[in-house]
Amino acid sequence: MYKNMVIFGTRPEAIKLFPVINALRRYPNMHTEVLVSGQHRQMLDQVLSISGILPDYDLNLMRRGQSLDMITARLLQTIGKVLDRAKPDRVIVQGDTATAMAGALAAYYRRIPVSHVEAGLRSQDIYQPWPEEVNRKIIGNIADQHFAATEISAAALRAESVPTHRIFVTGNTVIDALHWVLKRIAEDTSLIRVLAPLETRFHDRKIIGITAHRRESFGAGMLNIAAALKAIAARADVACIFPVHLNPHVRAVMQAALGDLSNVAIIEPLDYPNFARLLSISHLILTDSGGVQEEAPALGKPVLVLRETTERTESVATGIAKLIGTDTQRIIREISTLLDDNAAYTAMARGQYAFGDGNASQRIAEIISNAR
Repeated sequence: MYKNMVIFGTRPEAIKLFPVINALRRYPNMHTEVLVSGQHRQMLDQVLSISGILPDYDLNLMRRGQSLDMITARLLQTIGKVLDRAKPDRVIVQGDTATAMAGALAAYYRRIPVSHVEAGLRSQDIYQPWPEEVNRKIIGNIADQHFAATEISAAALRAESVPTHRIFVTGNTVIDALHWVLKRIAEDTSLIRVLAPLETRFHDRKIIGITAHRRESFGAGMLNIAAALKAIAARADVACIFPVHLNPHVRAVMQAALGDLSNVAIIEPLDYPNFARLLSISHLILTDSGGVQEEAPALGKPVLVLRETTERTESVATGIAKLIGTDTQRIIREISTLLDDNAAYTAMARGQYAFGDGNASQRIAEIISNAR
């Protein structure tokens, strides 16, 4: 029987791939196995648990203080060993992580065709985001199936001379996942019990949901973000909820600057249902995450992006997201505008499914099945 191997290692990949795995497994003519690297151990396991995905192979490669070259070398070697043993007919990766890049490269070394979910994202700056921009370009040179979320991503692939018949505009699977988890929350509110006390505590304030973890912001960028949040938190009408990334470059800075403020909740990374709930209850979102730029607009939440460039240009082009970088004064100014100017807020708070209709995973599974 035709065998697929889905390879991923981080929380965002798991969120965007579990709907694809479920869709593939509905096809009786294919067998689909899952390999996880454990690149983000704790945060990955949260998604695996809620989605019910049990990996067939778990490399458990997470180590404290790993350099990029160390994790990449270990990924390439260990994934390669699994591919030699499992002998899949196709490898499926998503996005632009070290796991995705190493998975695609290991497959290429064995002449195994590769499908790339969320293909064609380009910032046109190899250091913004770093190292993701180069990772996804490497995958793009290997893949024979490119599942682009939008026509803009498809155009970027065509500009790089990817054959048109290998490009498929499917929508983004993160919207599939978001629909699924919101339905689960409606059926079982115990799934969001972690966030419930904060909802009660901050019920009379405008909540700012925050994520920040980009490597290119380590150091001065993180310090600037922390300083801006401290200034905004001086307002009596605001509360900040910040699930802080496990990386010590982020955690130490934010805890030092914000840990003692009564209207700032520095909390552990949230599982997927609780994070979806945070997006739902937030007045606005401050983030450097690619996935959040896709999810929050679908819920009608303005997004201020803590980056100078973005590969999710659709949200910026339609005015539902705005690039603001990491300058302290600009962050303060842009947040204040959305808090105080109703017209500015309304202009951005328009729910739009710029990245799909919730059926991307089924389209991907059908294309893979038909191409066997």
